[in-house]
Amino acid sequence: MNPKLKNILEWIYCFVIAIIIALAVKYFIGTPTIVKQSSMNNTLNEGQRLWLNRWVRTVNGEYEIGDIITFEAPSVPRVPLARVNFDNPVAIYENEPKGILNKFMYYVLETTKTSYIKRIIGKEGDHIKIENGKVYRNGDELEEKYLADGMVTEGKVFSDIVVPKGCVFVMGDNRTASTDSREFGCIPISKIESRVVFRFWPLNKFGKIDKWKD
Repeated sequence: MNPKLKNILEWIYCFVIAIIIALAVKYFIGTPTIVKQSSMNNTLNEGQRLWLNRWVRTVNGEYEIGDIITFEAPSVPRVPLARVNFDNPVAIYENEPKGILNKFMYYVLETTKTSYIKRIIGKEGDHIKIENGKVYRNGDELEEKYLADGMVTEGKVFSDIVVPKGCVFVMGDNRTASTDSREFGCIPISKIESRVVFRFWPLNKFGKIDKWKD
């Protein structure tokens, strides 16, 4: 083989291997992201850069109350009353990509996928009730130190439900500007992508995120 051609092929081979490793790390271990919406103010503000732990998904780990997670956005962000099922209040996912290429772009490259960042408020079997601007889990009022002073929680479609098996109930900390489980229902754990664990920008906020009072 021509030495020059051999050298080019070796570089291509190294490049392909590097891309495969990078994609594997991104999908199975962790990846950086940037906050693009205001639904988690004042805990997470627009423009902040975060590190997402995806290993918890890879090993089917446990998610806890208070965890800030990312997940695949439901295809129906605000469920109309005609489609509400209070016996099984689970978010609707209808946009499953078709074909290997589309699935690769959606699940691996994530170029065609929309994700949300929210906080877990309830887990399987929890009774969540929103009343008089407060949130109750199994009859106990939540002490939500992570909310901004004066923030109230408005009840919407799903404001008095039991979290179904294999699901979580999520809300944004900026309750007045968050589309969350109050409107689209509970998120299947299978749709969770990662746990938010670390903020590396801005530098004055650098460090691990305290899920209870950050």
